[in-house]
Amino acid sequence: MPLVAAAVLPHPPLLVPDVAAGAASELDELRAACDDAVARVLAARPQVICVLGTAPETRRYDFPYRASFAAWGVPVEASLGDATQASPALPLSVAVGVWLLTRARSTPPTTVVTVDGFAPAADCVRLGQEISRGGSVGLLAMGDGSACRTLKAPGYLDPRAEPFDRAVTKALADADTEALLALDPALAAELMVAGRAPWQVLAGAAGGRYRGEVLYDEAPYGVQYAVATWLPA
Repeated sequence: MPLVAAAVLPHPPLLVPDVAAGAASELDELRAACDDAVARVLAARPQVICVLGTAPETRRYDFPYRASFAAWGVPVEASLGDATQASPALPLSVAVGVWLLTRARSTPPTTVVTVDGFAPAADCVRLGQEISRGGSVGLLAMGDGSACRTLKAPGYLDPRAEPFDRAVTKALADADTEALLALDPALAAELMVAGRAPWQVLAGAAGGRYRGEVLYDEAPYGVQYAVATWLPA
């Protein structure tokens, strides 16, 4: 069955207010956009939610799930299922996705999958097709844009970053799978883009026509964060 809904979400640890501490209000708009996007996916009534992000390897995690932000100096955890029975803490990309899900009142059964951040587009497409065969699926595709938008950005200022991010935002707004699949993995790596592989998995999972909407498109701290939804057209 085709994907019934998807949200594209960034995964900065600063989304978690306790991590951001005194700067939490700086990302209030981003946090609200993420909550809105997750709510829209849940409103499509998927049978399963898949939280997808990047990690050093492509992997499916076993339920229950535990997201910990102890590495950022705060004793904050979020879990789906019995946290005492959970496997080791999830990678950041999907940990933020699980944290966002726990902010919703109720969620359907959930799976957590990571994709190798350097996986070629063809592998991403295959993974997306596998995910979309899992019934009526709502996908949370976690990933940041470039980290090279300003002089103080993690990757310093790169003039190629803004055009790259604009192309991604347009592809998300247009629900353009071909444009996402055309993203250059090498350029994405040079620009420190964390979302390239998850976006291409989304392109592989999509079946039919979708209506895209971008809910947030900014680069605070020199890192591009886009929030978007894809719903059936």
